Amino acid sequence: MKKIFLMGILGLFALGSCTNKNAQGHDHEGHDHSIVTHNHDGHDHKGHNHDGHNHEAKGAGHSHEGECNGDHNEAANAHSDEIILPKAKADAAGVKVSIVEPAPFRQVIKTSGQVLAAQGDESVAVATVAGVVSFRGKVTEGMSVGSGTPLLTISSHNITDGDPVQRARIAYEVSKKEYERMKALVANKIVSDKDFAQAEQNYENARISYEALAKNHSAIGQNITAPIAGYVKSILVKEGDYVTIGQPLVSVTQNRRLFLRAEVSEKYYPYLHTISSANFQTPYNNKVYELGALNGRLLSFGKTSGDNSFYVPVTFEFDNKGDVISGSFVEVYLLSSQLDNVLSLPRTALTEEQGVFFVYLQLDEEGYKKQEVTLGADNGKSVQILTGIKAGDRVVTEGAYQIRLASASNAIPAHSHEH
Repeated sequence: MKKIFLMGILGLFALGSCTNKNAQGHDHEGHDHSIVTHNHDGHDHKGHNHDGHNHEAKGAGHSHEGECNGDHNEAANAHSDEIILPKAKADAAGVKVSIVEPAPFRQVIKTSGQVLAAQGDESVAVATVAGVVSFRGKVTEGMSVGSGTPLLTISSHNITDGDPVQRARIAYEVSKKEYERMKALVANKIVSDKDFAQAEQNYENARISYEALAKNHSAIGQNITAPIAGYVKSILVKEGDYVTIGQPLVSVTQNRRLFLRAEVSEKYYPYLHTISSANFQTPYNNKVYELGALNGRLLSFGKTSGDNSFYVPVTFEFDNKGDVISGSFVEVYLLSSQLDNVLSLPRTALTEEQGVFFVYLQLDEEGYKKQEVTLGADNGKSVQILTGIKAGDRVVTEGAYQIRLASASNAIPAHSHEH
């Protein structure tokens, strides 16, 4: 009997213990849900007892949260540096991609220089008489003129010495009469041969002077015309200026052939004999010109430096196709000996951030990756790439700036994974 009684008491204690445990796990009246809720793959795990497994607290049983976050973080990290630009937007932005391949590349000496008019392609109209300048219509720098086109007039009216053309005409007529008189007398030995020769010389000089002045003379003065066909390069006088004989008035250039004169530091003198061509970039349109495409050729390079400089001149000649300004200062890229199997990219492929250069590699049709590169020689159009890319890489050569904008824009985000 005592045995049965003791077993009953133990049973009551066991029942009470189970009741307390259940109350601690699920206190619905106090709504104390201490169990972590996991919503994964559509299954709601809220501490329910499945097959004897009690999912109550963090870390108890199977931890689905740790596994899920680990998988998602790994996938996100795999795409963290990828830039997404849809193909339609890339085409609209002018993005072009090229495959990197080794090719020959010329060593480069970068310096400065000046474009000059070639010899024989420029001429200056000068004053043939002394007087006051007045322009014939609108004469402006850059205007096209033909050979013999009137540019200005020099008037000698009201000048102390008088009209030089009238004086030349009078001198011519007087010397002509004297010559004809002595010509009739010399045959009869009335005048000596010496006197006749002197009279003949005076006559010829007066004739030449008068004909030269009378050729372009008009009622308003002496006309000055363009010596050659071309373009007005510079106007050296102003309306109303007084000029003397031989003074430069207007410079005219044909602008067909130009000189490129580069100033090279003396330290590069041993390499000057290897230079065969050059590229140059103008400051007014930032365009890079290749002498090879302009029928250019090397004329000479100096054997000594100037008295007041430490630079050696290197001179080229090339055709002017109409958009190069004579007299402008330019950046010059002298092309020296050739290097083989060099990886290079056009300058349009590069972007710069605080002195560090980058390119963009195409990973797939819509994916791009930013890649830091180290630069080598620069010929003005292409740049040698020392590190950062390899043969076979697909690199954005045009539209790199658009890819850069896409990487910084929230409107075109990278891969996102929502779970």
